[in-house]
Amino acid sequence: MKKLPDLEAWAIFAKVAETGSFARAAAEFSLSQATVSKAISRLEARMKTMLFHRTSRRMTLTESGLSALEHATRILEEGEAVEAGLAEQSASLRGPVRVAAPMSFGLSHLAPALPPFMDAHPDISLDIEFSDELVDLVANRFDLALRISTLADSSLLARRLCTVRILLVGAPAYFERHGRPRHPRELAEHRALQYAYSRHGPSWRFRHLRHGEFTQSMEAALRVNNAEALGHALLAGLGLALQPEFLAWPDIQAGRLETVMEDWQVEPIALHILTPPGRRRPARVQAFIDYLAGRFSNQPWAANAE
Repeated sequence: MKKLPDLEAWAIFAKVAETGSFARAAAEFSLSQATVSKAISRLEARMKTMLFHRTSRRMTLTESGLSALEHATRILEEGEAVEAGLAEQSASLRGPVRVAAPMSFGLSHLAPALPPFMDAHPDISLDIEFSDELVDLVANRFDLALRISTLADSSLLARRLCTVRILLVGAPAYFERHGRPRHPRELAEHRALQYAYSRHGPSWRFRHLRHGEFTQSMEAALRVNNAEALGHALLAGLGLALQPEFLAWPDIQAGRLETVMEDWQVEPIALHILTPPGRRRPARVQAFIDYLAGRFSNQPWAANAE
């Protein structure tokens, strides 16, 4: 079985040959002279040949050392080039940023936020996957993810941007036909439009400051795996839905949707930026994170922004 080449030792050999001294090579690499000497001895033992002629006054390459020098120098130069390139990429605003985002929020809010960032940073390329599934950031090599949820314990690093309220909404035409519920128990007489990934499934849970908690099980007239898809049925007056405020906000402002049971609150969720474990990240990734934080912490639907 072949052994892995001792690339570090060959790089040290190239530097010793370049400087003509163990001591100078050690100084350039910030190594001890003993470490440099051991690396050369390791190579000579492995190759079963001497690489340097050593005297008290000078050190010269042997024939074997001369024949190895060109290849060893290339190893050193290629290694330095790789590290220099990655260091420049890490420190500069250049290169790819891979992002995962929920479908509804991603299409309605993240997508419109991209052009200003792209215009300001033309050397950064964005690779964005929209999905309501909780993708594995590490396994799928994402630099960051936007999550709108109550986060479970995780090794991922989370930066909370803002609170997102969940509102019970319906169209004015719906309330004209079916009335406005004032207590969760009255919802049993109403049509529900449901998001399939709701935390509590078909049950709608509310909390009142004086009356405590109340849970009402709902039968869905429509159930979808993307909350944005409820919009058409809502506007057509075909039922009520629990919608995140960022999704319902434009229609509420325009009067196309109305909120009910304002004194009964659904547990809010929050918008987070998640990143893989490890505090160090390329400058291009940090730039995008900072941009998103500034953009989404100050939206009209964002509460308790941080």
